Amino acid sequence: MKKYLVYFKNKFILASTIFVIYALFLDDNDIFSMIGHSRKLNRIEESKEMVSEKLGKIRHTLKQLHYSAALETYAREEKFFKKDDEDIFVISKE
Repeated sequence: MKKYLVYFKNKFILASTIFVIYALFLDDNDIFSMIGHSRKLNRIEESKEMVSEKLGKIRHTLKQLHYSAALETYAREEKFFKKDDEDIFVISKE
């Protein structure tokens, strides 16, 4: 124990140790906050990629809807629209 006490009598080593402890654990931007922010950033980037993929699909669908035949097909298949004299049966696999 006396070996370590000699090092802490030096004011520069003592100040450096206190600073490192403060910077790693007690500061607002401590190591745990940085890890949490990094994980949150990764989740946001993943959701950004998913949203951009969905946006690409929606833009493609929107371009296709400029044609009336594609518009009717989209309305019938995706939105389940029907004509007045029709019945629609939706069959789904579970």
